[in-house]
Amino acid sequence: MLIVKEAQLTSTNTTQIDFLNREWLAHTAMFAQLQSLFPQVIAVANELRETHKRGGKILIMGNGGSAADSQHIAAEIVGRYKKERRGLPAIALTTDTSIISSIGNDYGYDYIFARQIEALCRPEDTVIGITTSGNSKNVVNAIIEANAIGATTVGLTGGTGGKLLELCKFNIVMPSSDTPRIQEAHIFIGHSLCDMLEAD
Repeated sequence: MLIVKEAQLTSTNTTQIDFLNREWLAHTAMFAQLQSLFPQVIAVANELRETHKRGGKILIMGNGGSAADSQHIAAEIVGRYKKERRGLPAIALTTDTSIISSIGNDYGYDYIFARQIEALCRPEDTVIGITTSGNSKNVVNAIIEANAIGATTVGLTGGTGGKLLELCKFNIVMPSSDTPRIQEAHIFIGHSLCDMLEAD
């Protein structure tokens, strides 16, 4: 077992410590701005509660790290976050490799989520698109399809909000253009939504 003493860190790893300090400062600087998003977060949490009350489900999607966030959030909703309760319906559209690969092969990668929305989404549902830029084509196409169905749409983005800013009924736009910082904020927002969803 390797034990690193504080003296060793300060004397031999100054470059790494400087790097971590820069990352930490960038993280805390962005998180200090998140309070301005609290009204949007509350509005989305209320909508998610209404979704379940009207018998709907939550459909979540994204690419890469956002795909992982989609699965993480869906797991907290279906399983539990902190509170013992009945399972609530949520689906991450990023998990079925047979569906994703067949749609990608037959229709193209830009439609891997839109086709699932066409098949699974109903007007009483809420669809959450997670994309740091707000411009991921497969997420944009799925949100367009969800709007056509009459579902509620939510964009969880960063930067300017991209195309989702105009397409989604609700938008939570992280105040950063740095992808890692946006993703760190996304999971904080996801956890906050799960916590408020359990509050009833």
